[in-house]
Amino acid sequence: MSDKRPLDIAVISDVHLGIYGCHAKELIQYLDSIAPKILILNGDIIDIWQFSKRYFPKAHTKVIRKILKMIGKGTEVYYLTGNHDEALRKYAGFELGNFTIDNKLVLEVDGKRHWFFHGDVYDVTMKNSKWLAKLGGKGYDLLIILNRLVNHVLESLGREKMSFSKKVKQGVKSAVKFISDFEQTVAEIAVDKEFDVVCCGHIHQPLIKEMQVGDKTVTYLNSGDWVESLTSLEYINQQWTLYQHPITKARIVLAEDEDDANPDWDIQRIITFPGA
Repeated sequence: MSDKRPLDIAVISDVHLGIYGCHAKELIQYLDSIAPKILILNGDIIDIWQFSKRYFPKAHTKVIRKILKMIGKGTEVYYLTGNHDEALRKYAGFELGNFTIDNKLVLEVDGKRHWFFHGDVYDVTMKNSKWLAKLGGKGYDLLIILNRLVNHVLESLGREKMSFSKKVKQGVKSAVKFISDFEQTVAEIAVDKEFDVVCCGHIHQPLIKEMQVGDKTVTYLNSGDWVESLTSLEYINQQWTLYQHPITKARIVLAEDEDDANPDWDIQRIITFPGA
């Protein structure tokens, strides 16, 4: 008997294969643990913006092979394009068996209309200053590497780890406002298009919440990322949950033959929605 968790739908986004910050090995562990009927890859799976022939380790390749294996076993896989893999947008509408590439996806799930898309189309920075967004992407990758170095030192001293990017997002008013504005914009458009549930990635902020727009309510979902949060969205028994994978001991991933690290499985969390 398989020990994989059966799911109706699993959603992951912002994996950023091809950059140092990607937690590919943890993602492989996660994919090995689930058996979804539908897998939605909601953008920025491969970081084509920052792709380099000098860095694409075996674990990153194995993620792709793992997804192909899931396709071969009958999982419906939808690859929805994001800004970091926007080169694939010219293939929108491509279908091969149970694999589809597109920019958005609409599903009716248990009587509710669900709208899935990456979210960058509603990012003002992306629309008006793409060069700035690309520069920010490189800066973010460097920040993650520096963060891991600092956390390695903190762990050796027995001190608690910290997240630079989360501190920036929480401490800078403009960053907090951007996230809030993004969520509100997406919710308003979803209501206007008469969707019950809207699901994005892009801003690396995992979340499930009910949002009020006028006299209507929409469920906003964000699958987070596999750079810092290591989160996914899961749907089973007519309920969405936010899954958080355990983060392995901090390390700087610079070599292709890095050793496997054993995660602390006791710290994994499944956050159920709606809450008690």
